[in-house]
Amino acid sequence: MTEVSRARSTEKIDRRRNPRLVKPFGKERIRKEKLNPNYVSGFVDGEGSFSVSVGEHKTLKRGLEVRPEFEIELRADDREILERIVVTIGTGRIYDCSYDRYGWYPHVKYKITNRKDMLTFLFPFLDKYPLQAKKAKSYKLFRQIVLMTCNKEHLNDRGFEKIVLLRQKLRELGKKSKTFGNR
Repeated sequence: MTEVSRARSTEKIDRRRNPRLVKPFGKERIRKEKLNPNYVSGFVDGEGSFSVSVGEHKTLKRGLEVRPEFEIELRADDREILERIVVTIGTGRIYDCSYDRYGWYPHVKYKITNRKDMLTFLFPFLDKYPLQAKKAKSYKLFRQIVLMTCNKEHLNDRGFEKIVLLRQKLRELGKKSKTFGNR
């Protein structure tokens, strides 16, 4: 192997040189000052998103998995605010999103997908500093679904059907908040 080909093969593996291979990071790598918790709660009211997806899973008896997710997505030039939100809430990860193919600015996304982190950090935070706008209803439905999955209620037919109904209500609330001018 020549010196040039060896250098090229190392470049492909070296994560520091290829930003697409850099792992997402959370509070352990962020050294920022916390925000006022009421500000964060208001920010979640405006920019946060609670969603629950149901997708295929090969090893589960039902063949379907319930996946709750909380996220905030902003333009990449607002990354610092998401870093400070991670530190304030105490958990989550920030991901870089590229929308080059659409001609958009790069974005960053703050996500919490781990149910244990939701129970330990997100829910106590939002219960102590409650949402004030329409998103409070979405949060209550989302919280109920996550608690049901933590209690393994999604594993029986009755619980799974209830989760699907709650998820539908959550989606309808999301659609209403995206339609402007409708009363």
